[in-house]
Amino acid sequence: MPKRILVIRLQAMGDVVITLPYLKDLRNRLPADTHLDLLTRHETDPIPKNLVLFNNVFSIGGKRSLKKQFLHALFLLPKLLFKRHDVVIDLQNNILSRFVRKILAPKAWAEFDRTSPIPAGERTRLTIEAIGLGRNKAAEKLTLRSDLNAKQILIDHGWDRLKQIVVLNPAGVFETRNWPIEYYTAFAKLWLNEFPQTQFLLIGLPFISSKAEYLKKELGDRLIDLTGKTNVDQAFSIIQYASFVLSEDSGLMHMSWISGIPTLVLFGGTRSDWSRPLGEHTAFVDSSDLECGNCMDSICKWGDTRCLRRYDPEMIFEKAKALIRKIQTTSSSR
Repeated sequence: MPKRILVIRLQAMGDVVITLPYLKDLRNRLPADTHLDLLTRHETDPIPKNLVLFNNVFSIGGKRSLKKQFLHALFLLPKLLFKRHDVVIDLQNNILSRFVRKILAPKAWAEFDRTSPIPAGERTRLTIEAIGLGRNKAAEKLTLRSDLNAKQILIDHGWDRLKQIVVLNPAGVFETRNWPIEYYTAFAKLWLNEFPQTQFLLIGLPFISSKAEYLKKELGDRLIDLTGKTNVDQAFSIIQYASFVLSEDSGLMHMSWISGIPTLVLFGGTRSDWSRPLGEHTAFVDSSDLECGNCMDSICKWGDTRCLRRYDPEMIFEKAKALIRKIQTTSSSR
């Protein structure tokens, strides 16, 4: 049994988050005296640092510049060498992670498969299993070191604690990932008709502020707007209070499903075979049935993002209800 294991996952936030439930399962099966460390980037370290999971979280700077990342990694190498890791689990598998692994010269190592047409979570599981410590699965629960005042932040911004929270996340970076914003309003009104004891939550980076303004105008005090008001680890803590998440392809989507929250994902131009959430508590729609599907383009060649526009609010609401019913049926049969 190894005494010290180093996991490498450098980018991006959603990709780092995906690894966490699988690493938690590994941690649960390791002896208490085995050290499990993580090497990541400064931008992606807040959530791992706030979990009861790793003995050490090592971070490199340099943002998205590979040259600067190499420089920061060189300064960090003496500290990593001193730890004498027996095993390296390289969940990044790029030129930098391979360089670090070769310098550390562990007794055993495994590398993430970057190209297989299977979900990233499944590839993570298989990489962890490849080190020979038994079967791996996604742990059902991640434990936070601190709530980071999440509940009080929600209350201070208008949460009625008698109401359930449903997250709306129109945060796909490119237009090919964007469900029409007016569809979110229609979905919310359909939801309220059936589940009136609900408030919606918008949380994320300032770049969706114009969408937040639109939804606030349409939904009034039924919408809690935390856009641009939290950092990433606070956002992760806050969505633990959600009962359901409707999301485009984004980091928050991955935070949701790995937390066990019922999550319905709207994939447009993204390859869902790589990015889809896993588990009985998730569902998704995608573009894989279209000739232009899975385009991975930032701009729709037709100019109308038809791959997502065809999924109207009524259709998505019915899919959301079907997911909820499935979860309830599964829970009652246990």
